[in-house]
Amino acid sequence: MAIIIDGKATSAIIKEEVRVEAEQLKAEKGLTPGLAVIIVGENPASKVYVRNKHQSCIKAGMHSVVIEMPEDIAEETLLEEIAALNVDPTIHGILVQLPLPKHINEDKVLNAIVPEKDVDGFHPTNVGYMTIGTPTVLPCTPAGVIELLERYNIEISGKKCVVIGRSNIVGKPAALLLLAKNGTVTVCHSRTKDLAAVCREADILVVAIGKAKFVTADMVKPGAVVIDVGINRNEEGKLVGDVDFDAVEPIASAITPVPGGVGPMTIAMLMKNTLECAKATLK
Repeated sequence: MAIIIDGKATSAIIKEEVRVEAEQLKAEKGLTPGLAVIIVGENPASKVYVRNKHQSCIKAGMHSVVIEMPEDIAEETLLEEIAALNVDPTIHGILVQLPLPKHINEDKVLNAIVPEKDVDGFHPTNVGYMTIGTPTVLPCTPAGVIELLERYNIEISGKKCVVIGRSNIVGKPAALLLLAKNGTVTVCHSRTKDLAAVCREADILVVAIGKAKFVTADMVKPGAVVIDVGINRNEEGKLVGDVDFDAVEPIASAITPVPGGVGPMTIAMLMKNTLECAKATLK
């Protein structure tokens, strides 16, 4: 029986740690960490994510601003809003909820956020710092993966780590963060030859490919730790991961479920990033 890595419980612990520290910051320095989230259009999934982020902020005793913009907003207007938030002293973190409408250049928008307020960790400056190992704001989901491994006392150093997926949001940063913890990292993707054989070598397997139940039992080494970052809906509309949980769980030594695994960690790490960005203004 594998250990079930409980992201929901872990994220609740992190959020409480953030709340305590935020209260302390307010009491001792008169500083309230502030997060601004911009949402463009009416994407239902995005609206749910933004609401969750707003509620988490309030519970953590932080200042939270949600800026809603219409689907047909001009790119220039969005950039002006970001420019205003960049210089707003009450806002320490700025997040633009993706995806954006087709007529808006995503890179241009994300790059307009000053690196010191980039709580998503997507700005090229922060990505560069992460790559060379300089302390910086880390992307929330990959940082959540590392946090789960560490809080469950799963050793990364010296382990063979395989990451399936090479996206800029999860795959690449997850590989870099595992490398920073002295893991021996292989990144796999759609062109990898004999993917199953490569996966079977992994002591730690991180799956972020966006295909429901893609990883099957024959791809997992007995005793491996399996971290499933995927969120997909199956035919019945039920949330499932990129890993066939029922088939893989008996083989793994530890595994994250979907839902309740990596997902809740993303918002917890966002809260942590906002707190750290606020603290950095005191230095």
